[in-house]
Amino acid sequence: MGGEQKLRELKTLHLKTVGHRNLLEQSERPEGPYIIDYEQTDEWRDLERGNWRREVHRRNAVEEDTSTVLVADGVAAQKSGDHEMPGSGQELQEADDALTMGPERVLLNALAAENLKRLPDLMLQGVPHHVIEFSRAGTPVRIYLNAETHLPTAVEWVTAYPYGMFWSIWGDVSTRVYYSLWWLQEGLHYPLQTDTFRNGMLDRSAAIVKLEFNQPVKPGDFTISPSTREAFAARGLVTADDRPLGGSSRPVQEPAPGIVILPGAWNTTIIRQPDGIVILEAPISSGYSSKVLAEAKRRFPNVAVKAVITTSDAWPHIGGLREYVARGIPVYVLDRTEPLIHRLLNAPRNRHPDAFATSARRPIFHLVSRRVDLGTGSNRMEIFPLHGEFSERQMMVYFPEHKLLYGSDAFQKLPDGQYFIPQTVSEVADAVQREHLEVKNFFMMHMGVTTWQEVLSTLRNPE
Repeated sequence: MGGEQKLRELKTLHLKTVGHRNLLEQSERPEGPYIIDYEQTDEWRDLERGNWRREVHRRNAVEEDTSTVLVADGVAAQKSGDHEMPGSGQELQEADDALTMGPERVLLNALAAENLKRLPDLMLQGVPHHVIEFSRAGTPVRIYLNAETHLPTAVEWVTAYPYGMFWSIWGDVSTRVYYSLWWLQEGLHYPLQTDTFRNGMLDRSAAIVKLEFNQPVKPGDFTISPSTREAFAARGLVTADDRPLGGSSRPVQEPAPGIVILPGAWNTTIIRQPDGIVILEAPISSGYSSKVLAEAKRRFPNVAVKAVITTSDAWPHIGGLREYVARGIPVYVLDRTEPLIHRLLNAPRNRHPDAFATSARRPIFHLVSRRVDLGTGSNRMEIFPLHGEFSERQMMVYFPEHKLLYGSDAFQKLPDGQYFIPQTVSEVADAVQREHLEVKNFFMMHMGVTTWQEVLSTLRNPE
């Protein structure tokens, strides 16, 4: 790459990239093709002080935004326009990955490691490679060195990402970054393209369109306001398991006796039936599910939870299922989603174990391919696959006695009052018509109870 001295003399790195991220966590099908976020980034790495700044302009088929992440002195912040707020442990991990696993530092970190060792040679991409391995902060790291050029073709590590909403549910995540399109600049060889795979799936690709070494850091580039620093310290590092139940800004809703909607980033509903409790949705994490189950026990003492329904295959929506399986609670799931749930249950969870990691229980699945009736009494439910184009991996739940519909996460309302993704509004309406349901009110994973007439009016008068 230019020699050890050249790498050690590198103090700052400025990168501008173009690329894309595959929305592995919320595309139409888990196997792809995936919805694409196109990204333009402006990134600064302060290698000497361990600071990091990344501005991202992202755009996909339905939305566009610009945001900035700052990490300085162990504090993370997020910026959008003039608004600054404390970041999370996820941003700290992203900064650490960039600063320690990038090609400009990973070889030096390997050289400094006391446990550095050589593994057997192998073929990678049809080319012979040397392989070395070391641990950094408890994380095993492998570097695949081209045996002919001695440049690193790939870096691979395994760690957990407990602070994020997407990768936290997968436990011990394997990341492999491929480096290619090597470029000689100022005596240093540097790859202009990176392709990042997580758990064997292509997560993102990026190409560097501007590369600068040792550019002076401008005043304010890594400045985080005192108030943000105080808020970051006061909140601490909150994992997905640590998230509090519900949301303080929205009250609990009870559209009918025994139907309790717990609002939050992802709504969860507790339904009391004559022979037990049904939980509608198991989002976020195992720890969050534990809080939901505790709330169900508080509201309905001595009543067993007999089932949980998961209506969508987006990763944050299924993140809490492992807790229910660990407790032997049957899961109602769309038949098409069963393979993804098995992947979730089989994910290794050694660094941040949950109850299922030490459980010997086998899952009890009730697969839904057509209408399924659940329970009796006034809160009996009918479960239907939506089978729409965008919503083909989602289900709706109908309460016939109340003419109340739960529409999964097919759509939500934006702050301006418009519905996000009108296509899926029509798909839910089509499913209601197909199943001959009489709906008076509805609610969603991101919406409280709303009149069904409002949806019909939206379809009649689209903007």
